[in-house]
Formats: sequence, C-alpha cells, structure tokens
Amino acid sequence: MKGMTKTDLITNQHYNFSERDLLQYALGGLMYTPAHNAKASDLLINRKYENLHAMAFCLEDAIADGTENEALKQLNITFCNVRKAVDSGLIKQSCLPYLFVRVKYPEQLMKVYNLIGRYNLLKGFIFPKFDTENAEEYLNELIEANNCSDYVIYGMPILESWNIADICRRPGQLTQIKSTLDDVKSHLLYIRIGGNDFCNRFGIRRNITDTIYDIRVISDIISNIVNVFSGDYVISAPVWEYFKQTDNASDEWSRGLVREINQDILNGLIGKTAIHPTQLSVIDSVLAVSSDDYNDAVNILNWNDDLLAVSKSHSGNRMNEKKVHGNWAKKILIRASVYGIAK
Repeated sequence: MKGMTKTDLITNQHYNFSERDLLQYALGGLMYTPAHNAKASDLLINRKYENLHAMAFCLEDAIADGTENEALKQLNITFCNVRKAVDSGLIKQSCLPYLFVRVKYPEQLMKVYNLIGRYNLLKGFIFPKFDTENAEEYLNELIEANNCSDYVIYGMPILESWNIADICRRPGQLTQIKSTLDDVKSHLLYIRIGGNDFCNRFGIRRNITDTIYDIRVISDIISNIVNVFSGDYVISAPVWEYFKQTDNASDEWSRGLVREINQDILNGLIGKTAIHPTQLSVIDSVLAVSSDDYNDAVNILNWNDDLLAVSKSHSGNRMNEKKVHGNWAKKILIRASVYGIAK
C-alpha cells in the first residue's frame, strides 16, 4: 500500500467492506509468467519487484504445446520452494504476492490443485476463453477445489472468445455467462477482458500512441461487458503491450500506459494485466486516488445533512449527490485503502 494505510483510511469508518471487496482491488498489475519459469521462486522469495501484488503462472498460451507435464513439474518445484522459504522464516507469507494459475482447460484445474494446493499458497485460478461452452465445467472444477480446501480458492474468468466478440451472439453469451457466474459469485474476484485476443479476431493492433478505446469494435465489446457485469463484479482491463526496454529508453510507453489506465478507470475497469515488471509501478501510481476524490468519497459515505442530498465538493468545484455518487464513493475508498492518496 502507498501513502495512507488501510487502517488510516477505513478502520474507523462504518463502510462494511469485506475482505473480498478489498482483495478485488488489491491485485494491481497482475503479472504473468510461464509455469516453466525456474527463476520464479527466487524472485518471489527475494521480493525482486516491489510493486508485484499478484502473479499468475500460465499453463496456456505461454507454454509450448506438448510441454504440460514439464510445466506442472516446475510449478510444483516453485510452490514447494516458496513454502519452504516461508516455513523457515526467509519471508513472511503476508509479504508474498497473491499467486494464481491460469489453466488451459477445465479438467486441468483439479490436476493443478491436487499438485500444489497442499502448499497453502494458491489464491485461485484464471479461466481463459471463458464462455457458455465451458463455463459450467470451469465452475464445477472450482467448486470441487473449494470443497477440498480449508480456505477460499477464487476464480477469474477471462472473456476473450469469438462467441463474445461476435456481435450477433454477444448479448446472449454475456447474459447467460452472468447468470451462470452469479451462482458462485462469492468465489469470483474479477471478470477479466482479453483485449489482445479480441484484437486478433479482427487483425487489429494498437500503436504506442493509441489506447484500446480508440479501436471502436473492441471498445464496443468492453462497453457491453461493463454494462452486463459491473453492477455485481469488478472488471479488469486488457494488457498494455509496451514496456521499458532499456534504462535510457523513451518514456512514451509509460505515457501510453497512463493514458490507457485513466481510460480504464473512466470506463469502469480496475486493475490491469501486466506483461513486464516495469509496468507495475506505473499501474500502482495511476490507481492511487486524488485527494479531492478521497475527501468527496468520505463526505458522501458519511453524509450528515438531514435536509439536503446535494452539496459542493470538498474543493468547491463540483457537485456531490448522496443518492447519485454512493457507488462511486465506495469504489474510491476501496482503491484508496490499497493504493493510497496520490501526492
């Protein structure tokens, strides 16, 4: 956390934020690494990346076909090494990022859980190409894992398939997926959006000066997903493809990332998939809230005027309405509790 701590921000307020409420906002830039990565345990134990809040070990696109067994073997070694480091006092478990596994197909979920669940380090699973054709299979596997676990194992579906990109099928797909997910809502952290997969469907790729929202066909998909899911779920933004290559590289990549994250937030998305460590601090810094937003959110959720439900903002330059801005205020305070107040 940056700036003020969670205790400073919300302990003395009666907002009733749950652990899941906070966790949904706490992943920041979820960074992927291939499950084959033999260096992963060292970077976790030695806290190589200060802003790494969550890591996903990928068993899908990041590993070559036919190498699943080798990847699972390395994944077991990685989790075993980290468990030993925690047990020996080399690192506190609370100092580790949240650890997830992106599986390739539903039946792989329990195979992975049976392999590494015993280490008590796994936070959840990510479901790629999630749509009506595989939703029930993935969720049944998630339920089975939770039945075997002493703590909650979370799921994060990625919406990225052609069934969703296709405008003719999209409305039915999204509403049916939403209905299916609602049955296990308490075990879900995010709805993730696979922007690059959607772009690939149309043969499109954004430049460093563009945002995903400049691609109208993709922006429309994101808008539909937000429309269906944002009332009940946190939605995570697509990956930004550009990163810092060398110490003397231009900062155009980070300006583009900041520009896109601001658009993410404006459009109702929180958090971002990260593909490179240099992106992590940028993501955190943009997710920090302004002091004006924080003060207004506190005032809205602690409204003390019995006559009026509208007032000037803390800075006096905009309007606050108790009945209109409550959901926004809650999200602002959750973000502030994790990422602090921007300086």
